[in-house]
Amino acid sequence: MRDKIVSAADAVAMIRSGDTVATSGFVGIGTPNAVICAIEKRFLETGEPRNLRLVFAAAPGNGKGEGVDRLAHDGLVERIVGGHYNLVPGLARRARSGECEAYNLPLGCVSHLFREIAGGKPWLISKVGLRTFVDPRNGGGKMNSNTTEDLVELVEIEGEEWLRYKSFPINFAILRGTTADPLGNVTMEKEALTLDNSSLAMAARNCGGIVIVQVERIAAAGCLDPRTVKISSALVDCVVVAGAEDHAQTYATRYNGAFSGEFRAPPDHAASMELNERKIIARRCAFELRKGDVVNLGIGMPERVAEVATEEKIITFVSLTAEAGTIGGIPQGGLDFGAAINPESIIDQNQMFDFIDGGGLDLACLSFAQVDAQGNVNVSHFADRLAGAGGFINISQNTRRLVFCGTFTDGVQTEIRDGKLAILQEGRLAKFIEEVEQITFSGEYAREGRQTVLYVTERCVFSLAPEGLELIEVAPGIDIERDILAQMKFRPIIREPREMAAVIFTDGRMDLDKLLLERPLSECMEFDAERNTLSLNLVGYSVKTSAHVEAVREAVFAHYERLGHRFSAVINYDGIDIASNHSDAWFTMAAEVERRCYDHVSRYTASAFLRLKLGAALTERGVVPHVFESRHEAAGYLLDATDHPQVPSDATEPIV
Repeated sequence: MRDKIVSAADAVAMIRSGDTVATSGFVGIGTPNAVICAIEKRFLETGEPRNLRLVFAAAPGNGKGEGVDRLAHDGLVERIVGGHYNLVPGLARRARSGECEAYNLPLGCVSHLFREIAGGKPWLISKVGLRTFVDPRNGGGKMNSNTTEDLVELVEIEGEEWLRYKSFPINFAILRGTTADPLGNVTMEKEALTLDNSSLAMAARNCGGIVIVQVERIAAAGCLDPRTVKISSALVDCVVVAGAEDHAQTYATRYNGAFSGEFRAPPDHAASMELNERKIIARRCAFELRKGDVVNLGIGMPERVAEVATEEKIITFVSLTAEAGTIGGIPQGGLDFGAAINPESIIDQNQMFDFIDGGGLDLACLSFAQVDAQGNVNVSHFADRLAGAGGFINISQNTRRLVFCGTFTDGVQTEIRDGKLAILQEGRLAKFIEEVEQITFSGEYAREGRQTVLYVTERCVFSLAPEGLELIEVAPGIDIERDILAQMKFRPIIREPREMAAVIFTDGRMDLDKLLLERPLSECMEFDAERNTLSLNLVGYSVKTSAHVEAVREAVFAHYERLGHRFSAVINYDGIDIASNHSDAWFTMAAEVERRCYDHVSRYTASAFLRLKLGAALTERGVVPHVFESRHEAAGYLLDATDHPQVPSDATEPIV
């Protein structure tokens, strides 16, 4: 066919009963609504097609019957394989009730499965999902008792546990773009995301299936820039031109050029958030941001962290991302979720999950619905509701530093009085319970992987300790027994909780840019007298003048003079900013301080480039570098060195 433009009715007339139909869409972004409506219309009028097997990575819907939720009719769908169900409540109800077979798999794994199917691979091998409800030992992602086929298997490879996700043929891929030519080349210049369109088209094509693409306009043959073509004509069978009512950029926004990169919107000068429990939580989460961090913000409560970062003028110090594929800019919430204002780049969804699964994120802020004593988190399935995991499992399992956030109880009402938090009315449901209904995040697995995990609420903060959940911070005005322990179904570990930062509970800006980036060195230094070890936290420290170099030299020398003896040190270099014209002075100072003051020293940073730079600079100055990727590795080396002083200082091989 040289002209592939057909009506939606003609395109869907080819779908047969029992076919596997995979569709793109992230909420409303990239959701081919006109084609989905045509499938529904055909079924209601003719009873065909029946018993479809429906596959989607995210939840292409708005929570009110749009998107693939239009297919939630008796007899239309036989099986669902989906990453998220919260915005397709009709399909979720059928999945819960057992009216059809249903699986909830991690969004990133479904996204990667499309790529594996395109390449003719029999399965996807991944660690994502281990110890969660996706693990076959905990149900294998099956949503009801009528779902019996194992799509996920536990396997061992070279002594390690992995999950094997089973591939399956795709008969139809239903996608969306912006512009097509009569040959079927498709561009996506007005779309907020590119999603998995290319992989899905290849998967269907290589399975002998059909590719249908919904667009909003047609261009003349030969006039499209080949570099802008996201779906090649070689992969496309049918092009359907949709009306404006079925081709909005998102379910909340008809079109915003700042989502697609057509233009850059001016800075947002919206009024600051009301100081309530939601802002308190977002502010406390923002305290975990570090200069240079690559950050994922989940849907719901974490969306507010971007607003706080904008208000506090630190938004440009970090790169905010969304799992759908945006990097940089300001991620959006609600029915715009997945899009970003002024993104620096938009990559395919499967590429973003390559980055996430490989450990590329420095920090993630995600919502929680239930937490138990072991630190397990449930956001996916409750007695009367199937929300689905979405990208939560990929993100939470593979991020170095993790912050879960939410109100302490569901529906709580609070007030700030003179810088103190008052509980006006307690929420109707406890969130910190004895055992979560479903494990979406495994505290046990996180402890084994030595993740840094916090649980932030409006009234307190917990951390994931080796023994379980530990209370580490309490809001001013909060009574531990009355307001925390009495509202929990288990007793956390309590040692010496400190008070949450008072500035979080005050009106106006917190000046977080100064708090995080211009802290006095005295606040960056902690000394453990028992272990004779100094922790020097240089996160975000700027070395722009010789005074910045001298300040560190004088601070460490002063500590040495006070002690009257040498000590060990572990130094955090994450996010440090050393100007090139002061680099030589900085590393000369570092070597001098080490020779005079330290018995043993280890440094760490997540930046591979900085590790190489540190290693080379210190070696050049005659100092053996011990530069590691994480605090755990740096502290482990130091512990070994100080407990076994006879071991030479260069005996442990660092990561450089």
